[in-house]
Amino acid sequence: MSRHDDGRTVRDDGEPSAGRVVRGGIGTAWLDWGGEGQPLVLLHPNGFCAGVYDPLARRLADRYRVVGVDLRGHGDSDDVVDEALLGNDAMALDVLAAADALGVGRFAVVGVSFGAAVGVEVAAAAPERVAALVLCEAIAIEAAAQEEQNFGFEGGENPLAAGALRRRDVWNDRAAAEASYASRPPLNELHSAALAGYVRWGFRDREDGMVELSCRPKTEALIFGSRSRHGPAQTFEALRRVAADGRVPMAVMAGSRTHLDASWFSAQAEVAGVDLQLVDGGHFCLFEDLDRADRLLDGILEELLGPRIEEES
Repeated sequence: MSRHDDGRTVRDDGEPSAGRVVRGGIGTAWLDWGGEGQPLVLLHPNGFCAGVYDPLARRLADRYRVVGVDLRGHGDSDDVVDEALLGNDAMALDVLAAADALGVGRFAVVGVSFGAAVGVEVAAAAPERVAALVLCEAIAIEAAAQEEQNFGFEGGENPLAAGALRRRDVWNDRAAAEASYASRPPLNELHSAALAGYVRWGFRDREDGMVELSCRPKTEALIFGSRSRHGPAQTFEALRRVAADGRVPMAVMAGSRTHLDASWFSAQAEVAGVDLQLVDGGHFCLFEDLDRADRLLDGILEELLGPRIEEES
């Protein structure tokens, strides 16, 4: 263990330390991989947890101070199954509370899928605190497109929400869950170390010796299927505000083989005033090839942060 001037204790073996903060009666947890550079906050997809970033965070920690936040209802954060409490805007305030508790003032954000949407809301709520925003397949959709496509609803039901409710919730142990996930899409596309990180931190032990998903299937389904919470359409408008404000430099990425509508991400890039960067892979492309993801994020962050760091030094 090593202790830093700001009081942080960082493990020498690369293992993250854990912590949590309570805001509005709801606990938000994080993993802190340490590091000496620009603070970097990682936000995960719906149904996952900060632990899915573990192998990538270990790579990045030699250049950045890396923290991953378990969004409410996920990982080691408190369970939330109330639709009214699952808005992207509420989760953004949790992220800011976690940053405050960690003593992190200004930070870059990398988000994937649902986590990228929450990242947009963090930048909208506190643009002065977000040094850069990297979006990978953010679930932020123009209201007209969401209405036209009904965001995947068929016969009044969102298929992603229906699928979440059918997910197996309880397993004999983590090894059994990991082996099953590694054998079928979409999780079989994840790098084995990213999948291992998800299974390690995305399940919790039960008193009967079995393990269960930390993110309750109902929570995942409500985030996918809700039409009334602060969700994709509201977050797209928040993206407009962030872009118009001009204080937060942004990058927008998408997988070349995404199963989602690629026009969502083209529209985000247009609003942000940047080129859409296509990454070979699917929706979870940042978790597929970790060496590539490390190089890609390092290049993007250097481009977004470099000139600002030079100006402030």
